[in-house]
Amino acid sequence: MFAIAWIAGVAFGLRSLFHYENGPGGIGALPTSWPATQIERATDRPTLVMLAHPHCPCTEASVGELAQIMARLQGKITAYVLFVKPKETGNDWEATTLRRNAEAIPGVKVVFDPDGVEAQRFGAETSGHTLLFGADGALLFSGGITALRGHAGDNPGESAIVAIVNNQTPVRTQTLVFGCSLANRPAAGPPAQCLK
Repeated sequence: MFAIAWIAGVAFGLRSLFHYENGPGGIGALPTSWPATQIERATDRPTLVMLAHPHCPCTEASVGELAQIMARLQGKITAYVLFVKPKETGNDWEATTLRRNAEAIPGVKVVFDPDGVEAQRFGAETSGHTLLFGADGALLFSGGITALRGHAGDNPGESAIVAIVNNQTPVRTQTLVFGCSLANRPAAGPPAQCLK
């Protein structure tokens, strides 16, 4: 009897883990063009914006993929990573490896987003949500740049961005986003877990 209960428990746990790993995060109301924001859009090339939570372990893979994109598109895009920062947090709250990794990518500007105001303007609800806007301000791509939660490697989002910037037709212009919720995160310390 114990063996049956144990097997059932393990099966349930594996099923839950599979669902969690493959479950995308939410996407808000996306702008069709560059929103009214504090971030400066380039007018001579596309501008990429990634919205992120500095404590989201899933976003490590997204930042790694962003490094790959920037290496492939050297000088062809302007890129930002906006880290959501609750107002009640201190400066040490944002001192994470994820932030340092984003700052180390050549050509990427890291900006802090107090209380996620900018994330709302861009329609992002999930850490790792990446948007690409044309030089004219039109939204060209929206979604994640990982195939699954926390998984690095070739994926449709990365391929789409590279194709668009190189004036090729992408297979898709929207992908699912895998990461922690940008809202309702604890003010101190890392999130307990990534949420769908």
